[in-house]
Amino acid sequence: MKYQDYYQILGVPRDAEKSDIKKAYRKLARRYHPDVNSEAGAEDKFKEVNEAYEVLKDSEKRQAYDRFGADWKHGQQFDGGGFGGGSQGGGFQGGSYSSGGFSGGDFSDFFESIFGGGFQQAGGSPFEQGQRQRQRRGADLQLKLDISLEEAFNGGSKTIQFAKTPGSAEMKKLKITIPKGVSQGQKIRLAKQGQAAPHAGEPGDLYLEMNILPHRLFRLDGRDVILRLPLTPWEAAAGASLKVPTLSGSVELKIKPGMQSGQKMRLKGKGLAGPPAGDQFVEIMIQTPPADSDEAKQFYQDMEAQFDFNPRSF
Repeated sequence: MKYQDYYQILGVPRDAEKSDIKKAYRKLARRYHPDVNSEAGAEDKFKEVNEAYEVLKDSEKRQAYDRFGADWKHGQQFDGGGFGGGSQGGGFQGGSYSSGGFSGGDFSDFFESIFGGGFQQAGGSPFEQGQRQRQRRGADLQLKLDISLEEAFNGGSKTIQFAKTPGSAEMKKLKITIPKGVSQGQKIRLAKQGQAAPHAGEPGDLYLEMNILPHRLFRLDGRDVILRLPLTPWEAAAGASLKVPTLSGSVELKIKPGMQSGQKMRLKGKGLAGPPAGDQFVEIMIQTPPADSDEAKQFYQDMEAQFDFNPRSF
């Protein structure tokens, strides 16, 4: 029989307390559980961890293991211990699964810590139930998808390409539909487009997180769109009627006389689709022509003389 150092498997010293052994087991079981870790060898490591814990958590089994090593089962039987009437094989005894399996309480606690409770043992051992669950479904995949602001506003179809499994060179192409009005960080679930399941089980899901790229004209604030509109001093002072861009095309915008830099005008419903739909805000930015000639300088001096105006009223 091959000797396995259970203490080394759990990463604890030989004089470790029960609480330390349990703590090490929970950490490793959470790390290598096949429902969480799909890497090659994870399931074998998971079985080793549970076999080690099954022995070291039990005082009699641990004592026999410390005395007899690989022959601890026979030594325990010789000493009058054993697994309930001298049975050598695995199976259920008193509500637990022996020979490297799971005690009902510990495995239920473990599943509760990972999956949030509600784990039922009816219909077979916890290990068998977990195995059936793994056969039913593959792992979910999560990807970040870069899209333009126009794609977020209008929606539409897009073809993406991604690795079938994390780190794999094998790629998968998929035509997707972007819903109209998706927002920054929003996740879209594509059922059964995730990682394939072993044993011909059901594939996992694919989750796409929307990342809306910066735009040359517009800035996004939630579902609202912001446009900075440059105005000349005379347009801001006397008012004007201008065409301004929106994501759905140009619209006529009337500038009231006396507009100031930083003021905003609202175009209702011109942001991303809702509910509720966003708006477009036009932020006024007054631009002053440069005084780069003698004539321009004289013009500004004439203005100063003509207007009795001091913006620094404070």
